[in-house]
Amino acid sequence: MLLLVDAGNTRIKWALVDRSVAHPVPGVWHAAGSVARADAEQLVQIWRALRIGRVLLSNVAGDGLRDELERIVLRALGSKPVAIEWFASVAEFGGVRNLYRTPSQLGCDRLAAAIGARALFPQRALVVATCGTATTIDAVSANGDFIGGMILPGLGLMASSLAKNTAQLPEVASQMALQASSLQPFADNTDAAIVSGCLAAQAGAIERAVAAHVQANRKDDVTCILAGGAADLVAPHLSIAHQRVDNLVLLGLQTVALGLTSSC
Repeated sequence: MLLLVDAGNTRIKWALVDRSVAHPVPGVWHAAGSVARADAEQLVQIWRALRIGRVLLSNVAGDGLRDELERIVLRALGSKPVAIEWFASVAEFGGVRNLYRTPSQLGCDRLAAAIGARALFPQRALVVATCGTATTIDAVSANGDFIGGMILPGLGLMASSLAKNTAQLPEVASQMALQASSLQPFADNTDAAIVSGCLAAQAGAIERAVAAHVQANRKDDVTCILAGGAADLVAPHLSIAHQRVDNLVLLGLQTVALGLTSSC
């Protein structure tokens, strides 16, 4: 079995893939789950019960979590001789060419997400928007070039930044999910106005990215893909067509590990 791990700033997601399946389907797992970053130790017992023969991890949360995950994997597997592989950004991988000025500086989660998106929507110009702790919005051409992207604070960071740096504004990050569903564009109270502003900023950035990619391609066939923990809050406020996809990073890792797409 192949263990895939997506270690982010807030949560650690994982999926177990059966490598014996002749024609694996992207996103179909033998088992899967996630834990909060603070609860990473729980993974020892969870993974100990699984038949793991290979491990591929993506980590964007720093060296501390990388070291912790390595210890967790080794404890979970015990004496099993399994190599631990760390996914990293390079110039070309999984059917995607990384056009970053310095390819290794691209966040490995962003490259993995782009690979996963292209595996699901081959030969399509894409905007991949991942709404997490930070929101990343990346453009991929129809022929597989990762052109570049945008990074902005996620919904929670936007709201908490307002609360921290503006004395008269309340902390509403914890109420975001409750208020977003019934929100009006022009709110009649301060809490809702903060939520409205944050959501408008997220949706506006995504729509602007799609418009720019459409203009660059000179045709209206750019597919917008929405992923991440806050995607369901942002989605209702988008005025453009979009595809909602979960676990794009894990999909990208699966694509790379099993060779589900040919290289460029």
